[in-house]
Amino acid sequence: MADEVAQNLRAAQSRAQELFAAVIATGMIRPGVSESELSGAIDALARERFGLRRHWHRRIVRCGPNTLLTYYDDAEDLRIAEDDLVVVDLGPVFGEWEADYGQTYVVGDSPRKRQLVADIESAFRLGREFYGAMPALTAGALYDYVHALAGDFGWEFGAPTAGHLVGHFPHEQAQGKTPRFSIRSGNETPLREPDADGRPRHWILEIHFVDRSERIGAFCEALLTL
Repeated sequence: MADEVAQNLRAAQSRAQELFAAVIATGMIRPGVSESELSGAIDALARERFGLRRHWHRRIVRCGPNTLLTYYDDAEDLRIAEDDLVVVDLGPVFGEWEADYGQTYVVGDSPRKRQLVADIESAFRLGREFYGAMPALTAGALYDYVHALAGDFGWEFGAPTAGHLVGHFPHEQAQGKTPRFSIRSGNETPLREPDADGRPRHWILEIHFVDRSERIGAFCEALLTL
């Protein structure tokens, strides 16, 4: 059963990656397009090419200073500029399995912005390596590690969380108000703690680096545990 879960989650993420690649290939991320227009175009593409009808979280498209914001923040509908960063955060459900995949696309040739995107990708890789090397790693310790990486790379970590559970739709929810299934500072939940049925839990890792003085941010997320 555990292998079947892993296979299904990998397949769902692979489809989400294909969707993002199709967004890039169609050229729909371009100057002058608003965030809402891009979001609508992604939805249409997902329906027509991937048969996608369900999402487990709202689709996020942000550009310019909105890239500083977290998932929970309200945002003004901005238009993509000539030299910009565009964050796309997808939460599609393929079959009965959740994907959570986010990337940042660079419009233009700004070395600073391209470096920011390269740095979040490096930080994601380091976060996965840290998880792999630490069998008793807790959600809080992983957050503190990737939070510190932001400073190492010369940025600021942009969110109070760095990931969460993912799984069969809808994924497992914690009882009460304690955010046990969120990767955040102080959370002592072991990442390898099994669920109530003894099966491995699977987590998403999110990296959000920002420079508030320049009003730019970049975000990436994907499966941590597979």
